[in-house]
This record gives sequence, structure tokens and C-alpha cells, in this order.
Amino acid sequence: MHDSIFDYRSFRYLWISLILSIGSITAYLWHDPIGVPNGGSWLGYTLGTVGALLILWLLWFGIRKRRYASGSSSARGWLSAHVYLGTTLILVAFLHAGFQVGWNIHTLALVLMLLVIFSGFFGVYAYLRYPSLMTRNRADSTRTAMLAEIRELDQQTLQIADKVDKSIHDAILGSIQNTRLGGSVWAQLRAHDDGGVALAKLKKAVSTPEKEGKSKSGQTMVMMVDFLANQASDAQSEQLRRLIDLVSRKRALATRVARDIQLQALMEIWLYVHVPLSLGLLGALTAHVLSVFFYW
Repeated sequence: MHDSIFDYRSFRYLWISLILSIGSITAYLWHDPIGVPNGGSWLGYTLGTVGALLILWLLWFGIRKRRYASGSSSARGWLSAHVYLGTTLILVAFLHAGFQVGWNIHTLALVLMLLVIFSGFFGVYAYLRYPSLMTRNRADSTRTAMLAEIRELDQQTLQIADKVDKSIHDAILGSIQNTRLGGSVWAQLRAHDDGGVALAKLKKAVSTPEKEGKSKSGQTMVMMVDFLANQASDAQSEQLRRLIDLVSRKRALATRVARDIQLQALMEIWLYVHVPLSLGLLGALTAHVLSVFFYW
């Protein structure tokens, strides 16, 4: 049976995290320091060492995971440990500090640690949630295949539009040029198709003066196709009907591609926050440890 990152090897890392959490809480309650609990007691140093080692191990995961295939058992095991032990690190850090925080380098390390952990939570959600959404959105196709079909539809619509009218051709060409798919991460998040503008102009082109006065701005594609079907069988009406069909197909396909690109961007964009915060945490942790030994 295929293990997920949460139940990997019968919840191995969940049990390890629970044991570490219960042990830390028990030691904290049993400990009787002079004054209030703080990071300068023997328990504070012990938990601080455990927390620092956990942070270094979790940071190492970001490098080590690239050695495995994303679906391999080793990668799932490391990610499972990353999730459970990373969550436990929150408790260990607060117990290490005796819940004493202030405006200093130590609190900076704590805040950065929390930001790294919670950005990691979003990363786990993204990698668990978005791939299934991408699979459903693609509908047994691939992005490469959909893009190839879009290019073919663009060529067909331009060829037909060129035979109808220059304004229609310009509208189709404009919608193709204004379609934004791919590019930078920010461009991927804003991916869109401009086929709606072309459809609006096509609807206007096939409306007769009598029908124009009665039609509403929200006239649907079904109504437009019915209108064309009831017209006299001339070449222009037939070409316009084909154009509407092709542009509608392209628009639906481009919407799926845009959604696919946006989901992939959401899977990756959190790393632009997570990785710099992780590096900042490493620096703050180093400063925190050095300052402790300097004033010890």
C-alpha cells in the first residue's frame, strides 16, 4: 500500500515527534530553575541544542531532497520527518526560551523560524492539493498537447477571418497577441486568454439591425449559434459561425492552460519566500548561538 507523507511507515515520524514533545514538556514541568524558566538554565541549553540541531537538519533537507525522485520512498520519508519534526520544533523553541521573548537577536531567530515553518506548511498544502487539481484540469491531456492545439486553432481562425472581413481578422489577431501564457512566475499567476474580446466583435458582426436593438450585452453563445442557424445560407454567415466555434474552443482550451500554469506557479512561488527566510534563519541562529557563548 502506498504511504503518504503523513502515515509514512505507520506514522514513524509522528511517534518520534510525540515522544520528543512529551519528553520536552515533562522535563520543563519537572525542572525547577532559579527564577523564571529561561534559555540560560541547563534545560534551556539542552532544549536549545536540540532545537538548533533540528533546524540544521531541516535546512539540510532542502538540499538532500533534490537527490531523490519526488515520488520515491526516501523523499516521502524525509518530507514526513520534515513536517512532523518541523512542527515539533515550535514547541521545543518556546520551551527552550521558557516562553520569555523580547526585542533582541534571540527573538529574531524565533520569528524567522516560525515564518519558515508556516511557509513550509503552505508548501506541503500546495504539493498535496494542486497536483490533483492540475490533473483534473488537464482532462487526460498535457500542457504541451493543449498548447499545440491552441496554435492550430489560432492558425485556422486567422485563415477563416482573412476571408471574411479585415476588422474581424484584426480582432482575431489582437486576441491571439494579447493572450498571455507562461513567462515569469508573476506572469504565470496572471495568465489569461483574450478570446472574449474577439467573441464580442464576432457577435456584433453577425447581428442584424433588427436583432441588434433587441439583443442584450449578455447574449450567450448558444443564442448566437441559433441566430446564425436561422439565417440565409450565405458564405459569410457560415464563416462567422465557424469562427465563433473555433474561438470558443480556443478560449476554453486557453483557460485550462492558464489555470494549469497558475497552479504550477502557486506550487513554486512559496519557495521565493521559504528559501530566503531559511537562509535568514541560518544567519540569525548563528548570531543567537554566538551571542549566548559570548555572554556565557
